[in-house]
Amino acid sequence: MSQVLPVSHRGSWPWPPVIQASALVHIAALGAGLFVPGAWPWAIGAVVLNHAVISAAGLTPRSSLLGPNVTRLPASAAARCEVAITIDDGPDPDVTPQVLDLLDAYGQRATFFCIAERVLEHPALAREIIARGHSIQNHTARHRHNFSLLGPRGFAQEISRAQQVLEDVIGLRPDCFRAPAGLRNPFLAPVLHRMGLSLVSWTRRGFDTREGNAATVLARLTDGLKAGDILLLHDGHAARTAQGQPVILEVLPGLLARLQVDRLRAVTLPEGLST
Repeated sequence: MSQVLPVSHRGSWPWPPVIQASALVHIAALGAGLFVPGAWPWAIGAVVLNHAVISAAGLTPRSSLLGPNVTRLPASAAARCEVAITIDDGPDPDVTPQVLDLLDAYGQRATFFCIAERVLEHPALAREIIARGHSIQNHTARHRHNFSLLGPRGFAQEISRAQQVLEDVIGLRPDCFRAPAGLRNPFLAPVLHRMGLSLVSWTRRGFDTREGNAATVLARLTDGLKAGDILLLHDGHAARTAQGQPVILEVLPGLLARLQVDRLRAVTLPEGLST
């Protein structure tokens, strides 16, 4: 059953202030260009600057300028000493089973943002993730590298396809969505709103798709770690250590041991975001 998430999906989409301001900038620039002599250079400059701000927001995964974006668990979860471990880009038949065993060994739970096509390739593994008490959420159908350049129709097709695949395979419909690399544009938030999905990014990440030093990744995740944090790791596209081991497999034992020392409990996102 879906949990109650902190983002309301009722009614029409409330365009965020930065998008409303962007529309006003375009209207004002057009008016100035048409009716104020010599204003065209200034009008064009204002529009270019406006687009730069919008683009920067889309390239900043933790930004909420383009719409709601969950970067931490709510205060109620922090009060319960909860954190969320999120694991992207799987399931991977070589890595994910070992990740599940490590989580079981420490009695912790995680959320797997899965690529739907990989779920279709490994449906039994996806169902095992759920059977072991973890959560699977939407990380698009194909993990397209140009995802952030799509328009409303492209977003809707990619995300709804993933929703349907995941529901068909695991019997549960995701509540949360994470964009590939966290990159997006202003058209994404209204699509998520219509689909009842909450955009979730992270509090801290290890950059473990390009960093093969487990100590460095672990330090990035644990420096200042506190209740309510959302952590990002990868079982798919994971970097390799000098010994050829997926770095997540060397990072997780240290991370899970740290949670025990700090008396923090890793929960799934639906658990942590519920009220």
